[in-house]
Amino acid sequence: MKLKNLTPHQLHRVQRAAQTGFTLVELLLVLVILGILAGIVVPKFAGTVERARIQAANAQLNTFATALDLYEVDNGGYPRGKDGLNALVVKPRDASPTWHQYMDSIPKDPWQHDYIYESPGKHKTSYDLSSAGPDGRSGNEDDIANWNLSTGK
Repeated sequence: MKLKNLTPHQLHRVQRAAQTGFTLVELLLVLVILGILAGIVVPKFAGTVERARIQAANAQLNTFATALDLYEVDNGGYPRGKDGLNALVVKPRDASPTWHQYMDSIPKDPWQHDYIYESPGKHKTSYDLSSAGPDGRSGNEDDIANWNLSTGK
């Protein structure tokens, strides 16, 4: 379609259609608004994710507590040593004939670190079980441990 063959009315419509796009200032304004909204929403979402991971670690500690209590009933004591959690999956040499597999596998904590198990425990007489928490370093305030849980052993 050639512009010189258009009627004045058609030419006016083509010119108006060409002027209906967004200006650079309008686009930048929209991007700034989206950036501000992201700055407000993302930190709140990040906090929710971290709280969910902490709750998941607490739930896993309770799952371990149940399995370890069953092991204790069947074998007369909790698994000994730092590798004691493996006794929930693989039968140890000194296990009683009533031993059975208590867990399918030993999961990592929600931050993909190994749980720390020690029996006898330093904080509890039976065993200590903890996650190093979000920072991955054991022995500081963000650790999640069975001696801090009301149902832990």
